[in-house]
Amino acid sequence: MRKEILLSGNGGQGLIMAGVLLGEAAAIYEGKNTTQNQSYGVQARGGECKSEVIISDDEINYAEIERPDVLLAMSQSALDTYGLHIKDDTIVIVDSGLVTDVSVIKNTKNIYMIPITGISLEKTNKAILANVVALGVLSAITGIVKAESLEKVIRQRAPAGTEEMNLQALAGGIWAAELLFKQ
Repeated sequence: MRKEILLSGNGGQGLIMAGVLLGEAAAIYEGKNTTQNQSYGVQARGGECKSEVIISDDEINYAEIERPDVLLAMSQSALDTYGLHIKDDTIVIVDSGLVTDVSVIKNTKNIYMIPITGISLEKTNKAILANVVALGVLSAITGIVKAESLEKVIRQRAPAGTEEMNLQALAGGIWAAELLFKQ
């Protein structure tokens, strides 16, 4: 098993940290091999950024993603940029509150539109935890990493005093994805 995950959006949305958490959950708690790369646009906040995570049962010899198995787009510009480079079976998850036009996606039917930032605001009163909501959504939709592994890494990594709020955000993402499947 080798899965390539591209988390994309704007600087300041916490996508680099989400990639780190995802990779650590897979490596530490599930015994997988992982890599995580990141890049920022010219602006630290507001410009495009992406986090590339590869999770594999085998050794990872090439640590860059060309065509992801999973694409998370937390901004319209991210979807417009990275949505052009997907496979027929790529799972595309978009924040429906920030991405309104998915017409760039031509070759997959696996598009999940979930109001990730809205769920973060609803569950925690903070938009900044949308990255953790996104991890919950990604876990529930793809099964690439177990929710329990993400919970453990969040308990370790969340700033002191924010662990429960982060876990509420994760649970909110899982709930939203499960609700989508019940429809």
